[in-house]
Amino acid sequence: MADQSLEALARQAVEGDREALNAVVVAIQGPVYGLALRMLWNRADAEDATQEILVRVVTRLAQFDLRSALTTWVYRVAVNYLLDVKKSPIERMRLTFEAFGDDLAHGLSDAGPADVERSVLVEEVKVGCTLAMLQCLDRPHRLAYVFGEIFEMSGPEAAEILGIVPDAFRKRLQRARDEVMAFTRAHCGLVSSDAACACHRRVPAALAAGRVSETGVDFAAGPGSFAEARTTIVRLDAAKRALAVHRMVTPRGPSVDFARRLIERIQ
Repeated sequence: MADQSLEALARQAVEGDREALNAVVVAIQGPVYGLALRMLWNRADAEDATQEILVRVVTRLAQFDLRSALTTWVYRVAVNYLLDVKKSPIERMRLTFEAFGDDLAHGLSDAGPADVERSVLVEEVKVGCTLAMLQCLDRPHRLAYVFGEIFEMSGPEAAEILGIVPDAFRKRLQRARDEVMAFTRAHCGLVSSDAACACHRRVPAALAAGRVSETGVDFAAGPGSFAEARTTIVRLDAAKRALAVHRMVTPRGPSVDFARRLIERIQ
């Protein structure tokens, strides 16, 4: 089945092919989780949302009409769910860029890892911070930024997913981009040498607040260092550095095998 398109597999799944259905879920579960995590920040909430979205996809697969790519249709299903799902704990905090910037400024310490030290905790702080940054945008603008900048989707496709006209998408994306760029230039040491915040300097405060743990991680796929990330970003044009902070981050995948769970449920 490796050579078959997702659309062909979807048709076979609708006809009752369980192997094809499994292949479809395996292919889409990672992207759906990546979207849910960026929308909800909390790993457990993102896994729960992914489960519900995949159930909707599987139960409504017969409605897929082949007028777009399957992934476009799946993202549309996901967006409909994520716009209506109850607010996550971090959303209930009503986090703003101003408040987040103040928090970063008062949580710095040189007692953590060195800037060149590769550490899972440094990577956990970096990924967690980029995800938290997205929470400063409301859901419509967050979605526009995720699809347009992080997933690098074309305007027409992103607009179709969001159910809006391309011009409205461009306006949302530009506003979100401007706010993220202004924030990172003012506060993120990865982007600006004038900004005090650095991932390794946030580790002690993050540990004290319980936002990261030495016994397990939620977001980091592996160790990283502030210096490595900074070296990569400063090579870019200044206008692109803020966007690179999000594009270079790859959160670890879900801990749940959604495909197996779903197949077991419908057997």
